[in-house]
Amino acid sequence: MRICLFVLLLAAAVTFLVTPAVRLMARRLGAMTAVRSRDVHTVVTPRLGGLAILVGVAAAMLIASRIPFLHGLFHESSQPWAILISAAIVALLGAADDKWDLDWVTKLAGQVLAALLLAAEGVRLVSLPIGGVTLLSSRSAIILTVLVVVVSMNAVNFVDGLDGLAAGVMTIGGMAFFVYAYLLTRSASTTDYSSLAALITAAMVGACLGFLPHNLPRAKIFMGDSGSMLLGLLLAASTITVTGQVDTAQLSDAKVIGQFLPILLPIGVMFIPFLDFVLAVVRRIGSGHSPFHADKLHLHHRLLDIGHSQLGAVLIMYLWAGVISVGMLLPALVDMRSVVIFWGIGVLVAVILTIDPVTRIRRRSAHRAHAHARTED
Repeated sequence: MRICLFVLLLAAAVTFLVTPAVRLMARRLGAMTAVRSRDVHTVVTPRLGGLAILVGVAAAMLIASRIPFLHGLFHESSQPWAILISAAIVALLGAADDKWDLDWVTKLAGQVLAALLLAAEGVRLVSLPIGGVTLLSSRSAIILTVLVVVVSMNAVNFVDGLDGLAAGVMTIGGMAFFVYAYLLTRSASTTDYSSLAALITAAMVGACLGFLPHNLPRAKIFMGDSGSMLLGLLLAASTITVTGQVDTAQLSDAKVIGQFLPILLPIGVMFIPFLDFVLAVVRRIGSGHSPFHADKLHLHHRLLDIGHSQLGAVLIMYLWAGVISVGMLLPALVDMRSVVIFWGIGVLVAVILTIDPVTRIRRRSAHRAHAHARTED
């Protein structure tokens, strides 16, 4: 645990220190986000923040490779380096899009290339963690892996629409997944507690924490596609390493629901981005547009439409991410009664704050009073 926390803090520190330099570089290169009709921000803002996140993750990984405790992860497998190289590919692809606005075909081709590299180096969905049963042929495993990685990258990209939103949601979900990956590794082995999934997730969470101070409202820099695609790939890769390498049937205290957690927890972690992604695709195809056709109907836009401030909408999305991620994690930690109580209270609080009936009543009253005053005038 201490090693992973060190990696997390290292990634956070490097990302925090590098971000101002990346911000300056974005200004000089002209990689700026203009103010468009569908945007929420009101001033032109530098992009390329994903490059700072990449530097933070890469620095943490390189230092981690020199730590004796993690020796086996880096010297007995090429997977950590494949993940890092794939991360660099999508970050640079995203940076090119941040600068030149690439067409969706080019972006998709680059995403598939990065996902294929992961699959070629063994980061693939070979089996589902239900008794370690192999359910996929080699070709099917590669296809499914590429699909999962590409969807994850685009899901995070879709949810990245408010200051601090994507980085915060990935931090919350990543923390929950890190705890699960670490506990799963400790339960599955009595001698080797090193975990590639925990390591990758710790580096990702640390980089997000280092980037957030620069990205919270009012943001000084956006992560851009270079950051959103990078985060999606990292979380997908860490998830795949868990489902492909750890057999939860070997856990001494495994329960039936515990067998499904390697599948359910990543879905919970990515639930908000996935939900936004699915709704956007259905909505756009239904209206006769491309799935990549931009609009102003994402979940965060809807929160703004019902009266929430930008910061309020971000905090509500954080709340939902926390409730779902922690709720998915709890079956591995506490009894089912406590899990049900948490879900009941958590969802109720999240729904009330999302609907915000008090503010709506006040706004309605103020509107009626204003209309009445104008009528009397």
